[in-house]
Amino acid sequence: MTRRGRVTLAAGAALCVVTTLPGQAAAGTPSPYVFADRAVPVEGAKNSMGSARLTPGATYKSSLARGGKLYYQVQLDARETVYVSATAVPGLDAKVVYGDGLEVSLQDANGNNCNSGDARFGTAQSPRPITAWAVREVGPAENRCKVAGTYYVVVERNSDPGSSTETWDTELRVVSEPGVAKSVPTTPPESWNSASPTPPTDARKERRGGTGFNDARALRPGVWGDRIEPGRTLFYRVPVDWGQQISASAELGSASGGRDEYVTSALVMSLSNPVRARIDDAETAYDGQQKSTTLEPLAPVAYENRYSPVDGVAGTRFAGWYYLSVHLNPKVARQFGKEPLGLTLRVNVDGAAKAGPAYVGTARPSDEFGVTGQDKDAAVRGDTSAGGESGGGGGEGSGHADGMRLVAAGGFGAGTLLLMVLGVWTLIGRRRAAASGSGSASGSGSGSPYGPPPAW
Repeated sequence: MTRRGRVTLAAGAALCVVTTLPGQAAAGTPSPYVFADRAVPVEGAKNSMGSARLTPGATYKSSLARGGKLYYQVQLDARETVYVSATAVPGLDAKVVYGDGLEVSLQDANGNNCNSGDARFGTAQSPRPITAWAVREVGPAENRCKVAGTYYVVVERNSDPGSSTETWDTELRVVSEPGVAKSVPTTPPESWNSASPTPPTDARKERRGGTGFNDARALRPGVWGDRIEPGRTLFYRVPVDWGQQISASAELGSASGGRDEYVTSALVMSLSNPVRARIDDAETAYDGQQKSTTLEPLAPVAYENRYSPVDGVAGTRFAGWYYLSVHLNPKVARQFGKEPLGLTLRVNVDGAAKAGPAYVGTARPSDEFGVTGQDKDAAVRGDTSAGGESGGGGGEGSGHADGMRLVAAGGFGAGTLLLMVLGVWTLIGRRRAAASGSGSASGSGSGSPYGPPPAW
């Protein structure tokens, strides 16, 4: 084989790595969930001894077998509140039933639960990303788990008879919230403006949702259009500052045909806060006619909300990116066809932004609990949370963004793959230069005969 042939094959092989990553579905079929580009692979232990250490501010990729219970550990000081979330990603064809789900617990060295939370697929009985979370809180109202030391994260999969036995991929995220400089109110609000907000009536603009928290599409208040396939889940994110209230509704368009039947829990919309803790969800049945569902009115974002026993209040405890996910039950395809249906999101953020608490120290990640001017600009442009890609066509995903999703979905670092491909093209250029003679001046430039590196 000639040297040029070897280089051409090497370039082709590198490009194939990008387009057919391990674990990626066939070309044209998007992944059900994009994991964080920098997610660190980690294996859970079957007991606390020898469990892998997780670090606040980092994201990890793991897996969870049916009926499995896995341990991880975190080293915590006596000043930080730490949130751990676990997102389970069953396959698109997985069979899940009502009680299937997962539970996350944070435990101290004596096996005492600091906190735990769970997530279930519920009445929809439809495979989709679900997230459970737990927190280790410090503050004047907390008496448990206050000392510095080793704590254990326990992730357990709950399975009902009749569910499939496949292993679920999981994404673990650890977030640290620093303490506050001075005492803050510990009494949660007793009342707020709980009237149903008036949904916006702006002109509908297209903006394509992401597949998960890591490529969620940014939205500002307004009316946003998309299309959703049965079985898919779309993610969006909205910046909500201290003192502000978010409200949202989702409308599913009518089908062009289908049977004279209906699907219960056809459209499921969920709202999660910056640490991915679910705040509220809403759902609607579908009979082929247009249908809508709306989240309940939520409390304005305030630090003292965390002391409320009501999940819908306690979840709005800090400013930052709030996540909307919309899932369409795959049963819709059996009744009304596989074609994507029109989706409209009406999003509003009411109230003027206020000053937040004076934190002592820095959150991990550092930009977690607040809204910056850059965040607001990202919402106007329609950036994704994966590298700030805004895409083209009014925020709809571009070919560039789709390509990066392929890289992220395969579990490889995007930078590693890009360097691999660019390295191949550099090799091509050097061998071309060697063949033509070093430093020769032909007047036609030094470009490779194979063309420039591929545009990403």
